[in-house]
Amino acid sequence: MAKQLHDCSITVIGLGLMGASLCLDLKQGGLCREVRGVARRTVTVLEAFFAEAVDLATNDPHTGVLGADIVILATPVRTIVNMLEEIAPYLQPGTMIMDMGSTKAEICAAMDQLPAGVQPIGGHPMCGKETAGFESAEPGLYHNAPWVLTPLPRTSESAITLARELAQAVGARPIVLEPTRHDRLVASISHLPFLLASALVHAVDEVGRTDEMVWKLAAGGFRDTSR
Repeated sequence: MAKQLHDCSITVIGLGLMGASLCLDLKQGGLCREVRGVARRTVTVLEAFFAEAVDLATNDPHTGVLGADIVILATPVRTIVNMLEEIAPYLQPGTMIMDMGSTKAEICAAMDQLPAGVQPIGGHPMCGKETAGFESAEPGLYHNAPWVLTPLPRTSESAITLARELAQAVGARPIVLEPTRHDRLVASISHLPFLLASALVHAVDEVGRTDEMVWKLAAGGFRDTSR
């Protein structure tokens, strides 16, 4: 019989804004059997534990994932593939592993190399804040946010159901897409606007090097466009 969310031990690797906010929802809502947190910095591990965002906290990913039913990778996108390789030998058969990165094709390809029996699924909650880090985390961050799920051909229906249940439990709206389709859509609505905003700031900075008055004239329109 497939596990239900409330029976699961969940490990969240990465206790920044996204990971810690998820821990807070899971822990405060009593949504699962156990919440474990893994962070690189000892100070973050201690913050998470004493804030009661997790039941257990460690800076050792190997210890963190042992016996976990669900593993969530909430680290920066550039580190997710390496983290998959690092923890792969310690994942038990049947474990569902999901990332929270904003790109999916490369990560899902790496997930396909995980040991047989592990249930991988890509994930991307479409939400966030201007600030980052554990101190910016808040319960309810995922409420009413789209949460894209990108299962692999090897992903079981029970794992997809469990991923949907997790997203819905924290108030998000799960949407299933293929990894390449996700990347194409998100590039147009999220990554491209970020690049345009960066180009705008760079252009205005060049003007400001010779005439600082430009910063005094910049108002709401510039702030909104430059994010």
